[in-house]
Amino acid sequence: MPTINASTLTLDRVQDYLKFQELSYASFSSLLQLEPLSDLECSELVQIRDDFKKYLADGKVLEGMVKALTVLLLLRLAGFYKSPIKMRMEQEIDRINVEDEDISITGRLDLICINKERPSIKDIPFWILIIETKNSAIESLEGLPQLLTYAYKSLETQEGVWGLTTNGIRYDFVRIQKLNQKSQFPTYQPLPSLNLIEPESAEKLLQVLKAICTAQNQH
Repeated sequence: MPTINASTLTLDRVQDYLKFQELSYASFSSLLQLEPLSDLECSELVQIRDDFKKYLADGKVLEGMVKALTVLLLLRLAGFYKSPIKMRMEQEIDRINVEDEDISITGRLDLICINKERPSIKDIPFWILIIETKNSAIESLEGLPQLLTYAYKSLETQEGVWGLTTNGIRYDFVRIQKLNQKSQFPTYQPLPSLNLIEPESAEKLLQVLKAICTAQNQH
């Protein structure tokens, strides 16, 4: 059985192999309860943005630096470092066998996986795929096929998954669910893009991360 690396898949292929169906865009307020930020949170957010802009001015920002300068700091600020949430980094995904196509899909997670210490079917894992920036030219949604493939395995034990693809500047969230109410296929629902460099959008970004963190702690 031939093996395909998830990083080489297009969105069309992922939809074909794993039967994902795309839903219409959703608003953040329809899925999450967004709370106002404190003055301290706003101040730290400005610092994260200003520091990252200095690196962007030099041109290409590699994936590791995107992670260090933006994603990890935003997750800490949003509360993801606190128990009972656990973070897992750089893991290989379990092999996915696509019997109809006689292929298997594998890959190493170029992402951060956030789960509870003792996950259950009611938990909402949060999968983050980080893409290096090349003069801000790479769109974060180019990572969507990989993200869906990686999150697919979580749907065996969880009803839903939050996903995020980012290049450090742009942040694209997606809600991934096990079954559509009208069919037996998994679905993904994109949400509006957010931008760390734009002040109002950056504040909403942190609000969304905090809301997802709160939703995890409630289960």
